[in-house]
Amino acid sequence: MRYIDNLNTNPYFNLATEEYLLKHTHEEYFMLWRNESCIVVGKNQNTLSEINEDYVGKHNIKVVRRLTGGGAVFHDLGNINFTFIVNDGGSFNDFYKFVEPIIEVLATLGVKAEFSGRNDLLIEGKKFSGNAQCKHKDRVMHHGTLLFSSSMTDLSAALIAKPIKFSDKSVKSISSRVTNISEHLGDSSIDVLRFKELVFEHLALKKGAIIEELNEQETEYISKLKEDKYSTWDWNFGKSPKYNFKQEKKFQGGTVESNIEVHEGIIKEIKIFGDFFGKEDIKFLENKLIGIKHERSAILKALEDMDISRYMSNISKENLLEVLF
Repeated sequence: MRYIDNLNTNPYFNLATEEYLLKHTHEEYFMLWRNESCIVVGKNQNTLSEINEDYVGKHNIKVVRRLTGGGAVFHDLGNINFTFIVNDGGSFNDFYKFVEPIIEVLATLGVKAEFSGRNDLLIEGKKFSGNAQCKHKDRVMHHGTLLFSSSMTDLSAALIAKPIKFSDKSVKSISSRVTNISEHLGDSSIDVLRFKELVFEHLALKKGAIIEELNEQETEYISKLKEDKYSTWDWNFGKSPKYNFKQEKKFQGGTVESNIEVHEGIIKEIKIFGDFFGKEDIKFLENKLIGIKHERSAILKALEDMDISRYMSNISKENLLEVLF
């Protein structure tokens, strides 16, 4: 098994790294890594229904889709992620096998952690680790989060979406009480990087293994995968399951309601209702948005040459955007 200390903190790069190691190599791996502030959504989730888009945009929090199922999670530099990749298809769904070493590390620090439910680790009944798996041929990838000193404010705010606006069959995240590992340590001198070292010591160094970094050739391949896939709108938003979106707001010019059908991130049908007035039929505006990405910048571009007031008196483009997201 190779033990990888991945020092890159770009979430697009790090999710691409997992795919590269899983699908394009034959070795087994244990990797520790951290992401700058981001939301990582599950493979089968509708991204927009999982995130607080306003908060995410204001705080420049990246959003990236992973290969595994499960719910959306928040990462920042106070969180450590661990990844196992093994050549043992029978390990799929055996979550305890992969989280047991983490429980052991915490025990050496005087922290009692327990495996709970399908895929969580708890301390005193509060979640600090969520885990997920996927299988590629006979290889299994298991990864998990380890909240050590994450910002609970960002974690809570970034994941508060408005699911009432969405109707879909995507996998929903389940909220739970969370905690940071650091709050339960008797030794306050242990920071997130020291904890990372302790995990490596327990899993690798005591066995005489060498801790490696990704080499130049690996980094080059992963960087291309990052650019071609993991940093793209098509992967992170366009791969969302088919969904229907509904929003209604009242403005100076009247009430406006949108009903939108989205498939693979593209607006397939849209109806705009309300008690507003307009010189021209709203159908012309609706037709302008069919075939456009359900994304602010794409919709703004589609509407840039349109005079909204001809269709909706006393309602601005900014008002219209409020009911389209």
